[in-house]
Amino acid sequence: MAQRSLGLGVDFGTSNTAAGYFRDERPHLIQFAPGQNTIPTTFFFDYDARRMLIGEAANHALLAGAEGRFMRALKRILGTSLMHERRQILNERVTFVDIIARFLAEVKMRAEAEAGVTFDRVLSGRPVVFHGVGDPREAAAEADLRACYLAAGFREVEFMPEPQAAAIASGALEQKGSIGLIVDVGGGTSDFSLFQSDHDGLTILANHGVRIGGTDFDRSISIDRIMPHLGKGTELRKTMGPGSSPAPNAIFNDLATWEKISFLYTPQNRRLVAEMVRLAQEPVKMARLARVLEDELGHDLSFAVERGKIAANAGADKASILLDDIEPGLAIPLSAEALADSLARHAEALAEGARETLKIAGLDITRVETVVYVGGSSLMSMVSNTMREQFPHAVHSFSEVFTAVADGLAIAAQAPR
Repeated sequence: MAQRSLGLGVDFGTSNTAAGYFRDERPHLIQFAPGQNTIPTTFFFDYDARRMLIGEAANHALLAGAEGRFMRALKRILGTSLMHERRQILNERVTFVDIIARFLAEVKMRAEAEAGVTFDRVLSGRPVVFHGVGDPREAAAEADLRACYLAAGFREVEFMPEPQAAAIASGALEQKGSIGLIVDVGGGTSDFSLFQSDHDGLTILANHGVRIGGTDFDRSISIDRIMPHLGKGTELRKTMGPGSSPAPNAIFNDLATWEKISFLYTPQNRRLVAEMVRLAQEPVKMARLARVLEDELGHDLSFAVERGKIAANAGADKASILLDDIEPGLAIPLSAEALADSLARHAEALAEGARETLKIAGLDITRVETVVYVGGSSLMSMVSNTMREQFPHAVHSFSEVFTAVADGLAIAAQAPR
């Protein structure tokens, strides 16, 4: 059999991206910065420099207050009509296919510079489900992601479910006969793969996924704990006659959703919120919402929620979500109990996802010997606590949660598929 060309494994994530190739009989991950094997999947269109920044440079530009447009969680719009809508950015009309392709082209270029070879072939990770089991957007999402890779300069594009790649990287191939469960909780999706290793390699017994990830955790915390301080749940006086009505929820829900924030800063929304301030029975709270839209602080707010979530999850005493950019001294407490309350429904959805995976495979929970956690959001104690309740007799393993998928893809990219 002819030797395959060297392939690049790419884990294009909702929050972070990693890439690697096989070298010296082991996966080698690309360094995007000294000691950094991942790059934030973020974009910043710098209005002054007239260029697109990605990764840490994009994050720094946002936090430094540079004039421009910031984007994150674009993976979540794959398969939707938004992917192909042309919009005016930096004097050109582009689609999200174009934007993601430029990010992937940068990943390709950095990988080629480090490896000293050209990567024409890519093995990309993909969630078990992009939107949901049976959702008509599933095929469109994979087609969109394929189009992004092709536009980035790759000639051959193949896909592998992300938890399957993680199973390869976990050493499962060396554990003959054992049955394990990969729990891959990323920024946008949570995937489950039951696997069994045998003499022929790795057998995937069942794959299942749910559209829940770290960005959904952030959204729930933001809606529950932050948006009431910006006017959610307050009353607006009626424009004519006595009485009041609740403030509309849509704008608060969108402000709490990473992938929708960039679309909020329109004249129409600013006029809407200005009217809400005028009619507000609690004008101080509603004025904060107006400040967020006027100064385009939505992503700053979401980053603050993310930092507060991490602090509360780590057990920090008196963890808070700091919102000084919105109002000096504004800090919203986030206790471990409050965090658990906000994430309770996600915990149940994850438990149901694990149970459904077992049901698909026709296995009892006692057959699962190992649970392997992958993805940055799997570090949330809610995730491991939920899985320990479901699989109390299994060994629970955390290893390379941020890069296991890329490691597995780098290994698998060299093998015939």
